[in-house]
Amino acid sequence: MQQIISELLVQGKAKPASAADMSHWVDLRVPPIEVIGPVIEGQSWRRFLRTHLPADAFEPYFNKSAKYIYGGRDGRDAFMSMINHWEKAADVWYASMNESPGRVGPAMPNYAEAGSVPEIFDRWLLEGWPSLPNESDGYPMWSLFHNNASWWEKGQANSNIMFVHFNDLKADLQGEMLRIARFIEVEVDEELLPDLVKACTFEEMKKNADTVAPMNGLLWKGGGNDFIFKGTNHRWKGVLSDEQVAAYEEKASRVLPPKCAKWLEGGSGASA
Repeated sequence: MQQIISELLVQGKAKPASAADMSHWVDLRVPPIEVIGPVIEGQSWRRFLRTHLPADAFEPYFNKSAKYIYGGRDGRDAFMSMINHWEKAADVWYASMNESPGRVGPAMPNYAEAGSVPEIFDRWLLEGWPSLPNESDGYPMWSLFHNNASWWEKGQANSNIMFVHFNDLKADLQGEMLRIARFIEVEVDEELLPDLVKACTFEEMKKNADTVAPMNGLLWKGGGNDFIFKGTNHRWKGVLSDEQVAAYEEKASRVLPPKCAKWLEGGSGASA
């Protein structure tokens, strides 16, 4: 998403920084806010920031004048993406989480000691992180279901929240980019549009992975190339059992609002 917005903002001009450095993940403790805060304050371009917080945790910072874009993906596909990021994590990734000041809860476990992918899935679906006692899924990260449901509910009453689904980006990247442009009130130069869209394709981002990945790929053994991995769906098929797939679908239908569950599974232009 930060690649799309960065392209829409500069439209053919030289970027002042990589997409990753133009859009900082403000609730990540690395680098600490004492370091990243002045960097954000010094930005001369229109700011666009990233967060993985659920809407209830973000509530103190919610601004009616800002625009919020929530990116979603079928939870099973999101799980497989998480597995890739965790499996390919470099030592600095573990150190940044486990050794940086301010850590809450236990240390991030090493992927090599976490068990098989199906075993991890069972914990991910049924267990939250110990420092987040109200969450019942997401191990060893945050809850997928609570995060989605909280922003979906917030979107019911706030027109400055937009929902964008991974599947819709794959199906019609240009159409979704134009929809995003309208939402953030950016006029797109039609002559430049093909180049803007090309720069946001998976293939182009894969070529320039270190400029797109968080911290320019430093956190993964293979750099940004490990972060921008395959860009495909359904890699969980043949990995998860029929019983695990059914358990996921049952939980999604039980804990998510019906329209949210439908959107999360397939996108297809569904909205709050």
